Amino acid sequence: MGGAGNHSDVTDFILVGFRVRPELHLLLFLLFLLIYGMVLLGNLSMIGIIVTDSQLNTPMYFFLGNLSFIDLSYSTVIVPKAMVDFLSEKKTVSFAGCAAQFFLFALFIVTEGFVRAAMAYGRFIAICNPLLYSVHMSRRLCTQLVAGSYFCGCVSSILQVSVTFSVSFCASRVIDHFYCDSYQIEKISCSNLLVNKMVSLSLAAFIILPTIVVIVVSYIYIVTTVLRIPSSEGRKKAFSTCSSHLGVVSLLYGTVSFVYLTSPSNPELRKVASVFYILVTPMLNPLIYSLRNKDVKQALGKILRTKKALS
Repeated sequence: MGGAGNHSDVTDFILVGFRVRPELHLLLFLLFLLIYGMVLLGNLSMIGIIVTDSQLNTPMYFFLGNLSFIDLSYSTVIVPKAMVDFLSEKKTVSFAGCAAQFFLFALFIVTEGFVRAAMAYGRFIAICNPLLYSVHMSRRLCTQLVAGSYFCGCVSSILQVSVTFSVSFCASRVIDHFYCDSYQIEKISCSNLLVNKMVSLSLAAFIILPTIVVIVVSYIYIVTTVLRIPSSEGRKKAFSTCSSHLGVVSLLYGTVSFVYLTSPSNPELRKVASVFYILVTPMLNPLIYSLRNKDVKQALGKILRTKKALS
């Protein structure tokens, strides 16, 4: 391949993965397998519980079910391929496979931001205007919010893939990551990346930033309302729930911001940070939203008792 070949000359890329000693690849494989197994078990269980229990047919659980599906999806887009590469000497991915992986990952990660914003808005209505909750959070509106989230995720993903994979590539086809990361793909490009940067900034300003603003403003109102609760026990319970939810949201946005907005002084640290939003956050979500939720625990208990009675 020539030094200034365009993208049509590229048939595949090489994924470097983690720069560790070869004997540690098996350990990384087992670690990813363990966490990914928990991601599958937790999120599939959440989806199953929400779908089968009619008492969970509420806006909050409708959003939770979609959140579990999204978490499961973007982990599955990245992790199985990474696990195969840990045990393989040939760590390649085709041009089309790389573009597809990038498209699906961008689609689900952006969609999650909008779904989380919708969940924060729903929680704001439930706590600050409980009497109007059924009016403001109708089934139709919830469906529209989720559909709109996927639409925005799809538009964002199409734009990102279009500009990222239309560049010309230099002699190198080595991506210094364990998946097809836009920043690392642009690093091996010979093209002027001004358009890419403008698209990235536009997406951050008009798609990603609004979701953060909705989440932050919703929780400011929620905290203000909770502080007015006369019962100290009620305040403690509300703060406990909100703090755990905010903790997971902060982990997601914090690690994504670190990876894509900070100076890439340590590529290996960026890869570790990526693991948090690709594996750790999807693992924590079902744990936090189920173990700390009385309705979910009751629904799970009902399912287990039914299976026991039938066996």
